[in-house]
Amino acid sequence: MRTKLNVNIDHVATLRQARQGSFPDPIDTIKIIKKAKASGIVMHLREDRRHIQLNDLKKYRQKYNFHLNLEMAPTIEMINIANRIKPNVVTLVPEKRMELTTEGGLNIKNNYNDLQNLLKKISKDIKIMFFIDPIKLQIDLALKLKAYGVEINTGKYSESTPSSAVKELNRIKKAATYSTALNLYTAAGHGLNESNLAMLVKIRDIKEYNIGHSIISNAIFYGLYDSIKRIQDIININD
Repeated sequence: MRTKLNVNIDHVATLRQARQGSFPDPIDTIKIIKKAKASGIVMHLREDRRHIQLNDLKKYRQKYNFHLNLEMAPTIEMINIANRIKPNVVTLVPEKRMELTTEGGLNIKNNYNDLQNLLKKISKDIKIMFFIDPIKLQIDLALKLKAYGVEINTGKYSESTPSSAVKELNRIKKAATYSTALNLYTAAGHGLNESNLAMLVKIRDIKEYNIGHSIISNAIFYGLYDSIKRIQDIININD
């Protein structure tokens, strides 16, 4: 199976929100993303609405029937929105108001009972994933909560020095192997770019990458289409 790439378009919305206007419209990127043959898109509707807005999700669903992974905090408000929008996948992530971006994985252990109750309220036709750190216990609990899969947080690896990168890669590899052995769909993302992706794609148990910031940033220099293709060339080298 071809390794998938989903393009996160949050930072197109970040640029728009800098002027509080309507341009650039993140939904206008979809035709380019589809042309580049990416597998889908990711949007994170944050509680503070700092980039993606509810109207973006509504507009997306009106115009496209393309794979949507909706990242969101595990709250009743967000679950109600997901049930209306009907994304293909919901990835539950932690949120802190003052963070620049998601800083770490969701701690399922510390929130297990709340998550168990919340998940009962999500529409059965929406697949559930958890954004987690590469920790065996978190994977076990995701399985116990009947998740479709997990997205392994690659943030520490992305920020690591050459001397610590091997350790972080091993942690990710062990987590991905374990997740796959439990028949969980295994994705990865956070802080990935052309420089650090090449080592990661050797981990064959990772079936999907969710990448946004580096693709949107490189679009300044190469254009969005070529920026996506450059990442795909790295991901597909082992396929």
